[in-house]
Amino acid sequence: MTDLKEYFKSTDGLLHKYIVSPSILSSDFSNLQSEILKTESFGAQWCHIDVMDGHFVPNITIGAPVVKSLKNAVKSKLDSHLMIENPLKYIPDFINAGSDIITFHIEASGDNTDECIKLIKDAGILAGISIKPKTPPSVILPYINKIDMVLVMTVEPGFSGQKFMSDAALKIKEIKNTAPKNLIIQVDGGINDETAKICADYGANCFVAGNYVYKNPDMKTAIKSLLG
Repeated sequence: MTDLKEYFKSTDGLLHKYIVSPSILSSDFSNLQSEILKTESFGAQWCHIDVMDGHFVPNITIGAPVVKSLKNAVKSKLDSHLMIENPLKYIPDFINAGSDIITFHIEASGDNTDECIKLIKDAGILAGISIKPKTPPSVILPYINKIDMVLVMTVEPGFSGQKFMSDAALKIKEIKNTAPKNLIIQVDGGINDETAKICADYGANCFVAGNYVYKNPDMKTAIKSLLG
């Protein structure tokens, strides 16, 4: 497995207990670079990029060209979350664009799950698998030792601002109990200081937060509350 210590460091080199990956879906797209740089200045280590295709989820967002434009514009690790059908077809685009982490959905990869993982890992970047709220953790267990991260969705993927689903968060416990020691367990959906604490107690160590960070009048305090 990859040494993941560097992924817990903020851009100033400080090592944190948790990873914060603010979702740019909630940012001001007219000032995207400055928005991300602001999160970096407050300690966020990653930049979460929600890629939606209007098929796997009922919304369309952004693609590989945005990732490419950010690669040399920010210092954050580029955390590409592919909420798309046929991820195997598009993973090379996100590798070439400069993603540091690529996560795809087990519900979309079908018989190509191993190929998706291999493609990402062969590129020297982190590979993650995501599960929707109704998907049992058991479906990812055959791959748990091949990947770097599991993303547990605590809302139905597709739109920001949804309410945290506590039942979905319980799956973190089961994953933690079977996971390799250095697996990153990321959680996404309705994350704030209170729900992050719940997920951390279950075993999560990486938090995706959109509205709680980008819509917060005190972004610095919001990020610090997630860093632990």
